Amino acid sequence: MDKEKKIHLKRELGYFWGTNFLIINIIGAGIFVSPKGVLEYSSMNVGISLCIWAACAILSITFTLCSAEIGITFPCSGAHYYFIKRCFGPLAAFLKLWASLFTGAGILASQALLLAEYSIQPFYPSCSVPKLPVKCMALAMLWIVGILNSRGVKEVTWLQTVSMVLKVGILSLISLSGVFMLVKGKKENVERLQNAFDAEFPAASQIIEAVFQGYFAFSGGGCFTYVAGELKEPRKTIPKCIFTAFPLVTVLFLLVNISYMTVLTPREILSSDAVAITWTDRVIPQLTWFIPFAISASLFSNLLISVLESSRVLYIAGQQGQLPLLFNTLNVHSSPLIPVLLKVIMGSIAIVITNLIELINYLYFMISIWTVLSMIGLLKLRYQEPNLHRPYKVFMPFIFITMAITLSMVLIPLVKSPKMHYIYVLLFLLSGLLFYIPLIYFKLKLVWFEKMTCYLQLLFNICIPDKSDEQIQEETF
Repeated sequence: MDKEKKIHLKRELGYFWGTNFLIINIIGAGIFVSPKGVLEYSSMNVGISLCIWAACAILSITFTLCSAEIGITFPCSGAHYYFIKRCFGPLAAFLKLWASLFTGAGILASQALLLAEYSIQPFYPSCSVPKLPVKCMALAMLWIVGILNSRGVKEVTWLQTVSMVLKVGILSLISLSGVFMLVKGKKENVERLQNAFDAEFPAASQIIEAVFQGYFAFSGGGCFTYVAGELKEPRKTIPKCIFTAFPLVTVLFLLVNISYMTVLTPREILSSDAVAITWTDRVIPQLTWFIPFAISASLFSNLLISVLESSRVLYIAGQQGQLPLLFNTLNVHSSPLIPVLLKVIMGSIAIVITNLIELINYLYFMISIWTVLSMIGLLKLRYQEPNLHRPYKVFMPFIFITMAITLSMVLIPLVKSPKMHYIYVLLFLLSGLLFYIPLIYFKLKLVWFEKMTCYLQLLFNICIPDKSDEQIQEETF
């Protein structure tokens, strides 16, 4: 067979795509809708809130650089799952996989419902949007995203580029408008920032809460671990993308917040359901209709990437023998169709039964636990395998900073508002053992599933890749 026709996840994504991917992951709808958590917990102290935004950008870079070491050292799709399995064994990796099956469905459902609501809202200007059209639209958007993902990564790069340009363009418009008003020197605009630190100084506990809010806004930097197996020269591409995207996003976030505070009072920002729309209404009322469209486009690209990322974890799990062989298959577009299909189906169920989303939300704090485990894994490998080939090594204190932040995210909610839901989440996590022990540990074979695999391979025209991710990984070094 000709080399170009071999089926495997191809390394065809370079620096430009990687930078787009990272920017889209970091810039969600939050900066358009409600960037007010930091201001609220800063006791409406404008100066302190801006300092916290800058600090959160630096803290987020530390986590991203830690994730970069994982993605560069183990450049395969779903690298963080592979890394957990290598450091802590198959049981820890399976429990992470078990939790991610459901957290992923909740994330997809939440994003799809929010996207549908903002898409339909302009047609209901004077009332709330009915639930049925929102759910129908959310299902349609999710399946469109699934179809696009099944066409392969290369097919959706133009969508990512358009989305990135739209996001950065809207934020740049808001930023430059704010700078222009400050330079113009209109009294009411300048006064809001002249006495930026005059408000009440927040307590230490409030500052910690504000840091969590800002840190969450910058989340998404670890996304390269999902697609490291599809990047050209990951050891060079990943650091270049990080140091291009983060300064740009940080400057944009700071300028956008300054622009909001130039036009709106802190109380107006806190009372607004969509700050960008309120700002546009005040400054450029002719473009008020455009902001919901920008938010929808932003959410669509984030939904697209969420399906792409979560499907790669299922793909590598199939390759590592923790899911049926069917999940380690690709279609003619070199896309893991079955993992994509499963994620879209699970997301659709969560959309229909929206009460599930509330339950799944309690699983989100598990993400922080896996982050802590990843940081411990980095330290463990540094000690146990000092000679392991590492093209990039993160500065050691960054690992401890990331560990401290993520541990706080786990412990503070438990201490502040202990609920039985967290016990249920722990029990749910341990319920994964009911599948792990017979299917993985004792390697119980399901004959009927193996027969169904043959039929599904013929139905979807899928096959096992010619090269595994581990073989491709070896070729990169």
